[in-house]
Amino acid sequence: MPHEEKNEKKPGLWQRFLNSTNPWVSLARELAWVAAVVGGIALALFLVSGTWPAVVTIESESMVPHMHVGDLVFVVSADRFGELQTWTTGNETGYRKFGDYGDVLIYRPNDAPHPAVYIPFITKGVHPIIHRAMERVEEGEYIPKYYNLYRGQATPVRYVPAVIRNNSLVLEDGTVVTPQNADPEVGYIVKTGIKSPHAGYITKGDNNLVSDQGGYLSSVSGAVIMPVRDDWIVGKALFAIPLLGYLPLNIVPVAVILIAFMVAWEYYSRKKESSKEQKKVKKKTKGKKKG
Repeated sequence: MPHEEKNEKKPGLWQRFLNSTNPWVSLARELAWVAAVVGGIALALFLVSGTWPAVVTIESESMVPHMHVGDLVFVVSADRFGELQTWTTGNETGYRKFGDYGDVLIYRPNDAPHPAVYIPFITKGVHPIIHRAMERVEEGEYIPKYYNLYRGQATPVRYVPAVIRNNSLVLEDGTVVTPQNADPEVGYIVKTGIKSPHAGYITKGDNNLVSDQGGYLSSVSGAVIMPVRDDWIVGKALFAIPLLGYLPLNIVPVAVILIAFMVAWEYYSRKKESSKEQKKVKKKTKGKKKG
C-alpha cells in the first residue's frame, strides 16, 4: 500500500486550478469562463458577419425614426448578402433597408482610427458613423449635398436639383423653398464646388438636414468629411435590436457590476460551505460525547 501511494500522480496545474477552493483562484476561474464565452461569441459573430466590429450601438439621433439611441446593430461586410445599395440604386430597384431606400453604412470618416471596444478614458479614436449611403461619386466629380428640410419627420421619395442662393434653397424654375412650402416627399440635391479626390459614397443621417460630405460635418481632425472610400467601410447594417445596445454603450459599469456580483456570490458560497462544515463538526462532537 505505501508503494502504491508513492506511485499516485499528483494533480496537474490545470486540475488544481479547476478544483481549487481558494477564493481568488475561484474568481479567476469564473472570469476565465466569462472571457471564454465572450470570445466564443465574438468569433462566431466575426465568422458570420465577415467584419469587425460585428455589432455597433446607435449613440445619436441622426438616424431617427429608423434607428434609435440604444439600438444594437448587427453589421456584415459590404458585399455580404448582396451588393451594397445606395439610395439612388435602391430607388430604381425598390431595395429598402431600415425604412428607406439603400443600405445603411458603418464607416470610418476620412479613415479615422477607431477602437474595436470603447472604454472611457482609455481607448482613443473616432466612433464609426452609421448613416445611409445616398449615391456613389467618382474621382473628380463635384460632391453633391442632400437636403431634407423635414429631417426625420418625413422620408423623401425623390430628390430634385436645387441651388443655394442668399442662404435659401432655390429650384431650377426660380421657386424659393422654405419649410412652409416644402413638400414632405421631396428632398433636394445641391452640387457643391468641391471635387471629390477619390471615388466613394455620399452618406446622410435620416434625421439630419444635410448629408455628411461637402462641408456639413467637419469634426474629424478639423477636415471636411470626404466621400467614403471602400476601404473606410466597416460594413452595412443587417438588423437592429432596440435597447440592447445600452449594454456595450456602458461596458465599464456593466463589467464592474458583473465582477462585483461574482465576488459577492463567491463570498456567499464560501460562507454557506463553511457553515455546513461547522454543523457537521458539531454533530460529530455531540455524537462522541453521547458515546
